[in-house]
Amino acid sequence: MSAPTTGAGPARPMQRWLAQARFETATILSHGEQLLVALVLPALALVALGLADVPDLGPGRRIDVVTAGVFALAVVSTAFTGQAIATGFDRRHGVLRFLGASPLGREGLLIGKFAAVGIVIVVQLVVLGVIATLLGWRPELSGVLPALVTAALGAAAFLALGLLLAGRVRAEGVLALANLAWVLLLGLGVLLPTDRLPDGLAGLARALPSGALGDGLRLALVEGQWPLGQWLVLLIWALVAGLAAARWFRWSD
Repeated sequence: MSAPTTGAGPARPMQRWLAQARFETATILSHGEQLLVALVLPALALVALGLADVPDLGPGRRIDVVTAGVFALAVVSTAFTGQAIATGFDRRHGVLRFLGASPLGREGLLIGKFAAVGIVIVVQLVVLGVIATLLGWRPELSGVLPALVTAALGAAAFLALGLLLAGRVRAEGVLALANLAWVLLLGLGVLLPTDRLPDGLAGLARALPSGALGDGLRLALVEGQWPLGQWLVLLIWALVAGLAAARWFRWSD
């Protein structure tokens, strides 16, 4: 005769990962400051730049160029700025150390963050795409698939950079540096195409993940091209930043 069961066993890894992903997603979407950076500011940038005549964004229908840049901004806002700040303060408050020692584990925590960022970016692109369509956006349909690949690679690169920053710098420093980087990257390929920059600065911007992401989305959605060169840049940044974060990330202050 077998011994009676006393209750349900521990949750399987996949269940824990999905639960953490749901929690991380809900946290992003319900947090006022993160929602402001993730959705409100990109939407305002879309409307303002779409209706204005300045700055010069180069060839192509202006709303098409603007929309691709705002999609890049949405990816940077969620994957880098939002996650860097949230993770930095979680580390200071001991949340990361607690979750890392729980059944969820460090692997589950990271998987949850990656999944949540992906879900939120999909929501952002859908909402911003609807607004852009109302403003007259008409993307090259042949560029939709390469644009999705570009967004995924950009999210991986910027999330790795955000975790690297959050894992090495104190929370207040993360807050300042993440917001400063967000502002600087706007003009380094995110909203402003790199070919609109001075020659010396354009070369630097193309080597940065911001330039690769912004130019890659514009090539895909405006010209219908496959931005293979930009993918290589984003992949290199994702790998280097990911390895650096794995090596030097500190789970507590």
